[in-house]
Amino acid sequence: MFRFLVLAVLSTQAAHAAVGDPLAGKQFFLKCASCHQVTHARSGFGPHLNGIINRPAAAATDYKYSEAMRKSGIVWSEDKLRAFLKAPDKLVPGNAMRFTGIGSDKEIDDLLAYLRTTSTVSKLR
Repeated sequence: MFRFLVLAVLSTQAAHAAVGDPLAGKQFFLKCASCHQVTHARSGFGPHLNGIINRPAAAATDYKYSEAMRKSGIVWSEDKLRAFLKAPDKLVPGNAMRFTGIGSDKEIDDLLAYLRTTSTVSKLR
């Protein structure tokens, strides 16, 4: 039974990781790029998102985060990112991001697929 549960969890994680189109996500990210950067970028109006997946919230040293984000204790798993992208103020009330959320699950899947491609970039700059 334990072996079955482990296999079920691993296959669910693998299927979840395969969801989304990174090329469509890169295109969608252009909407985010006015505030956020990835790859070898630095923080600007918003924090850089280099290696955001599994990075603790408020970890970029070159960005001044809101008190709410600093105190959130969040680690940006894909589930947390998904919840934040859907409704930032619901997940972290009082955060400084002036964005109401993404209503499309497909757009979120694509965006996360693109952000997965940046996970090998230095996590903190």
